[in-house]
Amino acid sequence: MAANSAYDAIIIGGGHNGLVCAFYLAKAGRRVLVLERREIVGGAAITEEFHPGFRNSVASYAVSLLNPKIIKEMDLERHRLKVVIRPMAYFVPSVDGPALLLGRDETENMETIRRLSAKDAVAWPKYHARLDRLVDLFRTMLTETPPNAGGGVRDIISAALLANRTRQLGLEAQRDLLDLFGKSAGEILDNWFETDALKGVLGFDAITGNYASPYTPGSAYVLLHHVFGEVNGVKGAWGHAIGGMGAITQAMAAACKEAGVDIRTSSPVREVILKGEKAEGVVLESGEAVYARAIASNIHPKLLYGKLIPEDALDADFAERIRNWRSGSGVFRMNVALKELPNFTSMPSNGPARQHTASIMISPSLDYLDTSYTDARRYGWARKPVIEMHLPSVIDETLAPKGQHVASLFCQNFAPTLPNGKSWDDCRDEAAETIIDTVTQYAPNFRSAIVGRMALSPLDLERKLALVGGDIFHGQLGIDQLFSARPVLGYADYRGPFEGLYMCGSSTHPGGGVTGLPGHNAAAEILRDIKKLKAPSAPKLAAAQ
Repeated sequence: MAANSAYDAIIIGGGHNGLVCAFYLAKAGRRVLVLERREIVGGAAITEEFHPGFRNSVASYAVSLLNPKIIKEMDLERHRLKVVIRPMAYFVPSVDGPALLLGRDETENMETIRRLSAKDAVAWPKYHARLDRLVDLFRTMLTETPPNAGGGVRDIISAALLANRTRQLGLEAQRDLLDLFGKSAGEILDNWFETDALKGVLGFDAITGNYASPYTPGSAYVLLHHVFGEVNGVKGAWGHAIGGMGAITQAMAAACKEAGVDIRTSSPVREVILKGEKAEGVVLESGEAVYARAIASNIHPKLLYGKLIPEDALDADFAERIRNWRSGSGVFRMNVALKELPNFTSMPSNGPARQHTASIMISPSLDYLDTSYTDARRYGWARKPVIEMHLPSVIDETLAPKGQHVASLFCQNFAPTLPNGKSWDDCRDEAAETIIDTVTQYAPNFRSAIVGRMALSPLDLERKLALVGGDIFHGQLGIDQLFSARPVLGYADYRGPFEGLYMCGSSTHPGGGVTGLPGHNAAAEILRDIKKLKAPSAPKLAAAQ
């Protein structure tokens, strides 16, 4: 085994949160190493060519949750990141009725909704005002470390400040807050609206990356999680990174290198080096040992605990909690190369039109979403899947040959583990055909327009991107896996169960999505501790056996 000189911090996993964490540590003057198992950094936020001449984001597919503070402090625009706001918000096509098209102009939206339901037109602004009030509270919490259960004075003060902020919301908002954590999204939306398409598109947010029915209690919080976002100063907007999501992580990598971070790709970690109760370094698959004062994991907790750290080194209760960590978001991801744009029967066009710049939502009703989930539980995947389709090449000509296009399909309700011992290796193509058939019902030319595709089942997402169970959030966003309980009650402050061990990935607060916030927050806690952490008892100069 070889051993080399010590770092202040080693980051395991070069996904976006790992890069953010590394950047803030390096900017504070610390020597940092990022170790990435794949040949490219970026984790789930990468861009690849999937068919000759056609490129697109592989897993993560839209920009909104990436925190503006991080964009500014990493100076990502100077590192060639360009994000454009999608001109339209949502397009809900129909097979045999009117389509629903919502944009950025609320006056126009109100008129669109009024044509469908006068009641819903009255409810629409009230619903968003009530939701926005809660979103504003949660935004204040995003960059803060949750109070740790059983913690000290700092945690008590943090909890008291949070309680005071909640009290200042007023009684109505406190009741709404209780509803979000206790009720289902379907129940709340049924109380507010009567139009199926409107409830369907809003309900989609509650099941995005959440393998559940919209009528599952607690699913309302996930609805809120997806409206935290901001693009170019516009709250609640969704955008597209020119060049795909990989443009974000490549800009982050450039910022890290400029700050002095060492980044090593094709460097999978085999184990974390423990000495007593302290984490002192890592051993790579190659046998090389690298030492540091702090080790920060950006990988799924089930990959860290039980694999890189043996389960018998963990407290029995902690090990059990990690074993029972719910992971599996029910996602099937497809990229499709098209010779022409889909032409929707409910809103036909000759070439690019407004609906092509929106999030195209095949989620026509809450009942459709509920049945889709029930089918997945019974058969393995939905007979009528819930689909969000983007056509990024309409606003980004770098992704496809001139006159041709890329379709990005984020498909929901595909079981992480198939029933009856079936494997996704045997069922991937059949499921992909179901998705294509579903879209073709709304746009009859879709199937014939396809010239190439990339299909990633939950198993493929796990193999390719280390998303256990295909979970895009590194763990479901249930009430028992949020805030002070993420990932385990007593370990919500980004610190692991060993001195010098930290967690900086999506399994920590505030959860999944391309936010950068877990990495940002973890870096703050590491810097709080770093002077107290002992240097590892490893050779300071490179040596080989």
